[in-house]
Amino acid sequence: MSLEESTHFDLVVIGGGSAGYAAARTAHAAGLRTAVVDGARELGGLCILRGCMPSKALIESAERNLTLRRAAEFGLKLRHEGIDLAFIQQRKRRLVAEFASYRQGQLEDGRFTLLRGSTSFEDAHHLRLQSASGSKLLSASSIVIATGSVPQIPKGIEGLETCGYWGSDQVLDAAALPKRIAVLGAGAIALEMAHYLEAMGCAVHLFARSGRLLSSLDPECGQSVARSMEKRGIALHLGAFPQRIEKTATGKSLHWHDGNQPQSLEVDEILLATGRQPATDGLNLERAGLHTEGAGLVVNANMQTNQPHIFAAGDVCSPLAVVHVAITQGEIAARNAARLLQSPKEDLEPWINHLPLLGIFCHPQVASVGATPAQLSQQGVDFISASYPFDDHGKSLVMGETEGFVKILARRSDGRILGASCVGPAATELIHEMVLAMHLGASVQQIAGMPHYHPTLSEIWTYPAEECAEAVAT
Repeated sequence: MSLEESTHFDLVVIGGGSAGYAAARTAHAAGLRTAVVDGARELGGLCILRGCMPSKALIESAERNLTLRRAAEFGLKLRHEGIDLAFIQQRKRRLVAEFASYRQGQLEDGRFTLLRGSTSFEDAHHLRLQSASGSKLLSASSIVIATGSVPQIPKGIEGLETCGYWGSDQVLDAAALPKRIAVLGAGAIALEMAHYLEAMGCAVHLFARSGRLLSSLDPECGQSVARSMEKRGIALHLGAFPQRIEKTATGKSLHWHDGNQPQSLEVDEILLATGRQPATDGLNLERAGLHTEGAGLVVNANMQTNQPHIFAAGDVCSPLAVVHVAITQGEIAARNAARLLQSPKEDLEPWINHLPLLGIFCHPQVASVGATPAQLSQQGVDFISASYPFDDHGKSLVMGETEGFVKILARRSDGRILGASCVGPAATELIHEMVLAMHLGASVQQIAGMPHYHPTLSEIWTYPAEECAEAVAT
């Protein structure tokens, strides 16, 4: 199908990343005549090209290097000849190319029309496509906006633009790494990149506006990671943030105040890792009459904007910028678009985030699911909690991975699990035992009674589960 044959579609999806592709394939399955518009230089989306996959490829090399650095602890003698960053980057590019090629094949397999170019709203039902072949008008009965996110640049830092800085793209593609680097941020991206850079041999200084890391999680998570990072030699400046940056003969000088005392630090490079914001620039949302909050689109539980036939999914509207959420939202948006067109009297499907889930690939890893203690307290929930450290657990002691803990939150009346946190080895894998338990409505009594093979990392969950089970009201 070409634009010359038809410029009208049942559904136009703007963006071919995780949310956009999920919306498009779901719409096709529902029988909608669908188009995907993607103006990126490469197909694949943020996760594949510039986010999850390249960062985890680099972090895997970082993890292996940490193991080599600790070889003597395990009675191993080796000669470490250093890091081949060019090879590491080559491996990353090969893996990313494979992932991107697969996604490109999915987008080009003929189930829907793929249109390459940028697009913007003319009105609530029409989009202007700008491509290499010129400008064309598209009309759509429904639209899903899935344009993702872009790095957020902090405001109020004098000299930042003049001196220059790295963003996530630069650090992920760097052919050489600085000896000294300042990482600005206290969230997932900042911690993962600080871990990678230190493991690659950089002297890392991490600055966080707040007084702790990972402020959205259980405070014990950030505290545990902070202790581990400082043991590795990463300098943490909590409650501090550069106010001014100057160029020097050998690098960049950061200036801030610690209380009333002026402080300064010279580094070779600065990495901004202060989060991301919705990518809506250039869409001309106002022409469609769409409501925004900041840069993000405002949606209801059905993923609808204030224009009922226009939906949004993923980072462009979601409070949780994670792939599994983006995919689910894209699917729901497409199914609801189909309902509006095919069965307008049928109730729409809501997105309900029953299990907020987060994983952070620093070292030790961090993972969390469900509610935090603060959230349960605010909701007036009578809950119990228990934790257990990895430094008293057989398998983690054997592995030499003793940093961190696991923690379970449960309803006092019946022991139903309401939340869990894990900081430690393979935390992003271990958390899924709690995800499954919560998904199925399991209790701490059931986890405590479930067989766990010994010695494994997974059996650590039995200890807080048993403690909670003893405290459940009878």
